[in-house]
Amino acid sequence: MAHVKIKPPKFNPLQQILLWVLAFVLLLMFYQRMQTTGEDRELSYSNFKNKVQAGEVLNVLVRNDLIKGELKEGARTVHFHTIPLNDAKLVEDLQAAKIDYRGEPDRSWVTSLLLNVGWIVVFVFLWWFLFMRQAQMGGKQAMSFGRSRAKEQDLTKQKVTFADVAGCEEAKEELGDVIDFLKNPKKFQKLGGNLPKGVLLYGPPGTGKTLLARAVAGEAGVPFFTSSGSEFVEMFVGVGASRVRDLFEQAKRNPPAIVFIDELDAVGRHRFAGIGGGHDEREQTLNQLLVELDGFESKEGIILIGSTNRPDVLDPALLRPGRFDRHVNVPIPDIKGRLELLKVHAKKVKMDVSADLSVLSRQTPGFVGADLANAINEAALLAARKDKKSVEMVDLEEAVERVMGGPERKSRIISEEEKKITAYHESGHALVARLLPGTDPVHKVSIIPRGPALGYTMQLPTEDRYTTTKTQILNKLSILLGGQAAEALVFKEITTGSHNDLSKVTAYAQAMVTELGMSERLGPVSLKKEEGEIFLGRDIVRQPHYSDQTAREIDEEVFAIIKKAYGKASDLLVSRRAALDALAAKLLEKETVDADEIEAILNPKPAPAAQTPAAPAIASGEAAIEPSAA
Repeated sequence: MAHVKIKPPKFNPLQQILLWVLAFVLLLMFYQRMQTTGEDRELSYSNFKNKVQAGEVLNVLVRNDLIKGELKEGARTVHFHTIPLNDAKLVEDLQAAKIDYRGEPDRSWVTSLLLNVGWIVVFVFLWWFLFMRQAQMGGKQAMSFGRSRAKEQDLTKQKVTFADVAGCEEAKEELGDVIDFLKNPKKFQKLGGNLPKGVLLYGPPGTGKTLLARAVAGEAGVPFFTSSGSEFVEMFVGVGASRVRDLFEQAKRNPPAIVFIDELDAVGRHRFAGIGGGHDEREQTLNQLLVELDGFESKEGIILIGSTNRPDVLDPALLRPGRFDRHVNVPIPDIKGRLELLKVHAKKVKMDVSADLSVLSRQTPGFVGADLANAINEAALLAARKDKKSVEMVDLEEAVERVMGGPERKSRIISEEEKKITAYHESGHALVARLLPGTDPVHKVSIIPRGPALGYTMQLPTEDRYTTTKTQILNKLSILLGGQAAEALVFKEITTGSHNDLSKVTAYAQAMVTELGMSERLGPVSLKKEEGEIFLGRDIVRQPHYSDQTAREIDEEVFAIIKKAYGKASDLLVSRRAALDALAAKLLEKETVDADEIEAILNPKPAPAAQTPAAPAIASGEAAIEPSAA
């Protein structure tokens, strides 16, 4: 049997106000009727006269059109009213019965109208002022749920251009066509070319996708409407689709224009994605967005820009050519991009001549634009706290360490025994990193608690790497295991301080075996677990696509790789035990040791008298270590 959906009638705001007033009047009339029925008794005039003569009436209010008052009925008092007649002896009868009576002057028709209708006008005014006006001023228009929440940005107050964006030159070049088209559309139309209707900006959080969209509008000098994907979907059915229609209608009234939807995955998520995938209202909104993208032509000068950090969950229909047909990746900046970003953010801060931003860009691999802006701001706050006139290099390095590991916890009280264990743990990391070839240089070692960690070892890469060799990964495992190996070597016991190191080691080793094909035993195969959204009724329980025997071999290979890396770290520390003790002692003394001091411990400069005999012994020792480490 087919279900027929009956649409509720739609009313404009004036009709809704009239309905509210009518409902209130009917409610008040019903209330007055109930009050009159329950307490006020209506008497005939003759019955009223009899009760006056019998002395049962207590008091009377006389008007030309009504007589009302109180009378006794046994032990209780009852209110009454009656319609007066032309009775000249009424006053005499009231006086004879010694009844308290008073009169009331006649009301004009204006007074009667105000008393009966005026309160309705006051109620409507108060309701409109307190509810409707305040709702509209707050941006939550009660009578316009279907209106778009998109805001047109005033580019004259805060104009953003490509000069404010750095670290993503390729993305800026891709968006240059959009700017050129908005400025000179005939250049493309004369050759028959059409600009893409939609541009999708995707990349990790904080890389500057929203800033890029604002810069496009600032460069082109066109109206810029911005909205968020979450603003379309609300509790009322059909509101999302209505707001999508209204958004595009606003843009069509102001061509050429740019419509920017931030966090597009909130409304453009894959349909029928099962658990947590969405609901009918979101799908209805997405369908309306697809229809609107098909409905307007690029000749109208309207360009839709969307941004997301989850392009994998977007619906394929949204990404096909003709909709979001140009995808621009906004990646994590490389060392050159980080330097450019630091220069942009440093313009707002008074920098000291000692501040070397190139060194800072090397210290921040993996940082995005938001992280770098936060680091510069933290450095300015640290310098201001110390009453400095400018931001120095020390402040910048401290800010980077705060962003990476948290603030120093100087108030944490650590026993001497724990401090000694931490010193040997961090010395183990630093020495293994320094002695293994091809690793990133050690920049600093510290046992000052920072965030949840009791100490840290900082390595600075000389360049950005986009591929990693098997040897580099194995060396990384040995470096991570160097802390626990140092504890076992010195104290003959290990602590819980290696928890985070072991988690990383296990993840790296599993990736080598199951994803990267770096296992000699299993060969070049990918046994990576499937990732993606679970579909209800189909993928509640996912089974691995390899046998139990293969799973056992994976575990054995992972254990073998970790044991081999641990053995390499342990051998290095045993061979350089004196350097390990010296570095740990230096850490206990100074709490922070830099790269030059580590180098001096590993390769001490001999005294002038003993320089000749000591040189061969050092050279032979180094020669014996380097081949075994490789």
